[in-house]
Amino acid sequence: METEKEYQRSLDYIYSFIDLSLTRNLRYSPDKFDLSRMYKLMSLIGDPQLNYDVIHVAGTKGKGSICAMTASIIKEAGYKVGFYSSPHMIEFRERIKINNIDISKQLLTNSVMKLRPIINSVEKISAFEIITAIAFKYFADQQVDIAFIEVGMGGRLDATNVVQPIVSIISPVSHDHMKILGNTIVKIAREKAGIIKNSVPVIISPQKKSAKEEIVKIANRKGSLLIDTSERYTFKQINYSLEKQSFTIKKKEIKSSAASSPIYEIPLLGDHQINNAITSFACIMQLRKMDYEINENALKNGFLNVDWPGRFEVVCHKPLIIVDGAHNRDSFRKLRNTIKKYLAGKKVTLIFGASEDKEVKLMLNIIKPYIDHFILTKSNHPRALGLVGLEKIVSNINLKNYSISEIDNIIPFILRESEYDQAFVASGSIFIAGALKQLLIKREN
Repeated sequence: METEKEYQRSLDYIYSFIDLSLTRNLRYSPDKFDLSRMYKLMSLIGDPQLNYDVIHVAGTKGKGSICAMTASIIKEAGYKVGFYSSPHMIEFRERIKINNIDISKQLLTNSVMKLRPIINSVEKISAFEIITAIAFKYFADQQVDIAFIEVGMGGRLDATNVVQPIVSIISPVSHDHMKILGNTIVKIAREKAGIIKNSVPVIISPQKKSAKEEIVKIANRKGSLLIDTSERYTFKQINYSLEKQSFTIKKKEIKSSAASSPIYEIPLLGDHQINNAITSFACIMQLRKMDYEINENALKNGFLNVDWPGRFEVVCHKPLIIVDGAHNRDSFRKLRNTIKKYLAGKKVTLIFGASEDKEVKLMLNIIKPYIDHFILTKSNHPRALGLVGLEKIVSNINLKNYSISEIDNIIPFILRESEYDQAFVASGSIFIAGALKQLLIKREN
C-alpha cells in the first residue's frame, strides 16, 4: 500500500510541471519547444542516453507499431531491449518498458526521488521532458543493449531528439498537430525529418510524394544513407482473420526463383500493419549489417509475439468489440479500409470521441460509408471535445447516432443493444480506446 501511495505521489510530482499534451489551443513557441532544457537536464544526470544503441522513430502514424515489432524481434534474438513510447493507453508505466515489461512502480518512484533535486534546478522543464529523462536513465541503469525511442510529437524539437541513434526511422507522414508542426505535408515532414543525424542511416515507410521529397532532401544534406521501403520491398498477403494475418516480404530487385519466401505472421491487423512490418524488417536487415545477430527464428517469433494493444484490437468476441487508436484523417482511412476488409457483412457501430483539435468532421465523413450507427462520447482527457460540439458536427453530416455522456455507461448499452451480426469499434482517440478496454477488463475481474 505504501508503494502505491509513493507511486501516485511521484506521478503527481511529474504532472505538477507543465504538460503540453494537456494544453488547449497549443501553438508553437520557442519557450515551449526548446531542446536546451533537455540537453541541460541530460548533462546534469550524466547523458545516460549515450550509453546504449538507439533506434529513433518519428512519423505521424505507425511509429509505435514499428517500434513494438522490431523490439519484439530483437528481444527474441536474446538482447535486452528498452522501449519508450507515448501516450499510454491505460497505465502510465506502459510508456517505459524493458523486454516488454513495464517499469515497476517502485523503480519509477525511486527514479523520481533521485532525479527530483536535478529536475528542480532546470527552469521551465515540462512533464514530457521529465518522463523522457526518467526513461533514458532507467535504460542506462538497467544496462539495455538497445532502446527504441518513439518521438512524442514532431521530431526536430521533440524532447527525445537528444539521442545519437544508430538508425533513424520515419513512419508515414500525414496531417496531424498542424497548429504546431505546420499546415502542409512538406512542413510536417520537415519537422519529422529533424531526427535525421549526420551519416546515420534513415529508413522511411511509404510516403506521400511531397513528404518523401522533403525527407530525401534532408537526408542527402546530412549525408545519411536513405532506405526507402516502398522502393526496396514488396509483400504478398497470404491470409487474414480477426486473430492475425500472414504475409511474405520480398526484395523488389530479386526475380522469382524456386526458393519460396518465408511466411511471417503478426497479430496486428490491417494492410497498413504489413507496411509497418516491412519497415521493421528493413531495420532488422540494417542491424544485421551492424553485427547484430538476429536469425530467422527470432524474426518470425518476434513478429508473431508482438504485443501492441489498441490497434484494431479485439477486446471482446461476444459481443464483438474492437478498440483502435486512430485519431487523424490518414489513420481513419486505414481504419475504414480495415473495417471494410475484416468486418464485411456486419453492422458496425462506431464508438467515437476525439480531442478538440482534431478534424472530426473529415474523420467521420471518411468512415461514414462503412458505419451503421455512431455512439458519441467523451473521454476524461482535458482536450476532449464535448458532446455538444460532437453532436453539432454529426447533425451537419446526417449520421444516425446516440450520445452517451458517461463512458462507463457504454458497455451496458452495448450488452443491451447488440445483435449477432453487429460489431462495435471504439476509436477517435487512444483515450477512448483505452477507457473502453479498461472497463471490459474491470468487468471480467
